[in-house]
Amino acid sequence: MRSRRQYGRLPYNPRLEPLAKKNRKMGILSEALMWRQLHKRKFKGLDFDRQKIIGNYIVDFYCAERGVVVEVDGESHEYKGEHDEKRERFLESLGLTIIHISDQEVLKQMDEVMEALYYHPALRTDGDDA
Repeated sequence: MRSRRQYGRLPYNPRLEPLAKKNRKMGILSEALMWRQLHKRKFKGLDFDRQKIIGNYIVDFYCAERGVVVEVDGESHEYKGEHDEKRERFLESLGLTIIHISDQEVLKQMDEVMEALYYHPALRTDGDDA
């Protein structure tokens, strides 16, 4: 069961709900593959949301328990420099940690991606080996 306190402090734009729903169904391969690794608490028992609305932005994956956003960056992020920087500053201002992973890494090196996430400081648990 999710704690409302973990989500209640985040700003939320309900007008983005149709777009977030569309994005979830759109089926970008790298995001779908990443979701298979994260959903249903498969990764370290952590609860992740897909296409989570935070303020006026939609993030790829969000773990409220750790305050972590995981972004799978594809070609669409290559030419959005200023927009992405503003978005990143906003998310960080909320105390969130943003982890960027390229879609090519997800497609070609999933084991390495998951190992890097496993040992990422923001996602570490007491039982993790150093």
